[in-house]
Amino acid sequence: MITTTGLTKVYRSRGREVTALDGVDLHVREGEVFGVVGQSGAGKSTLIRCVNLLERPSSGTVTVAGSDLTALAGNSHRASAALRQARSRIGMVFQHFNLLSSRTVQGNVELPLEILGISGKERSRKAIELLGLVGLADKARAYPAQLSGGQKQRVGIARALAGDPKVLLSDEATSALDPETTRSILQLLRDLNQQLGLTVLLITHEMDVVKTVCDSAALMKGGRVVETGTVSELLATPGSELARELFPVGGDATGAGRTVVDVTFLGEATSQPVISQLARTYNIDISILGAAMDTIGGRQVGRMRIELPGSFEENVVPIGFLREQGLHVEVAPDGAASPAASTASARAVAAPAEEGAK
Repeated sequence: MITTTGLTKVYRSRGREVTALDGVDLHVREGEVFGVVGQSGAGKSTLIRCVNLLERPSSGTVTVAGSDLTALAGNSHRASAALRQARSRIGMVFQHFNLLSSRTVQGNVELPLEILGISGKERSRKAIELLGLVGLADKARAYPAQLSGGQKQRVGIARALAGDPKVLLSDEATSALDPETTRSILQLLRDLNQQLGLTVLLITHEMDVVKTVCDSAALMKGGRVVETGTVSELLATPGSELARELFPVGGDATGAGRTVVDVTFLGEATSQPVISQLARTYNIDISILGAAMDTIGGRQVGRMRIELPGSFEENVVPIGFLREQGLHVEVAPDGAASPAASTASARAVAAPAEEGAK
């Protein structure tokens, strides 16, 4: 549904060049909620503004719903009209709402319909319908100053849906909201995704947003996408930085000659007593250094950091046992007891998880 290829954006000011996007390749599948996460300055907001061509990329292509928007970015009247038509299929939700204080809630939702030349009666009908969809039918005649932050964002979402878009872009839409309101807005986005078949691309610096609502995610650093995939794939990928950020588990080795291992549990494995089985089977003492568990997309996911007595070489068989149970196992950074063990652990982490089940 959304594809960027080699997307680059360079800003030039006073003889200086700043590269905000550096060859970004991204693919968002139809009907999914895709999160782009990263720290301030990573290029996230520039990316989303290039997706709907609010910013013209310096090079590269942007394709949305089968239309190459960058090919429509010419100066001719025909190209401008084609770009406007393509943009009408893309809704945008902003961080700071961007509502007109002089207009009622209904008037704000009707604004894009006015621009599209829709008649007054049809505008009114559509606006009331959209306000009902976001739970604000009773606020149609209120003004933005009379609304809470969460209600303002719901108006912004209704306005973004006015043109019946196929794609909804969200630029830090929840970062100005309190946690409870954030959860309600994220649930609304998920509901709209499912009810309307919307493809949602959201920008955030909050890992909880990705954990709560996203099917897939990408990590950006320095204008580049450094990691991307479905959330379940990322959680099962050894060395995934996004997985560590989504489910951080701390804890250092309690002494020399010990091996620290990160274990990821997915689905039914979260309810199985695997660690106690490991301890009984091999008669070893296991320390749990940290753990985190949550639900993603209706599926239980957990991560645990455990400490095994002895060097990595002494724990190859117990680690193999964990893999045989369908778990994803990775020796934690600095968790091996020696340089030789670190090298061995890297090889073990790279081995396919199913190898232990053969």
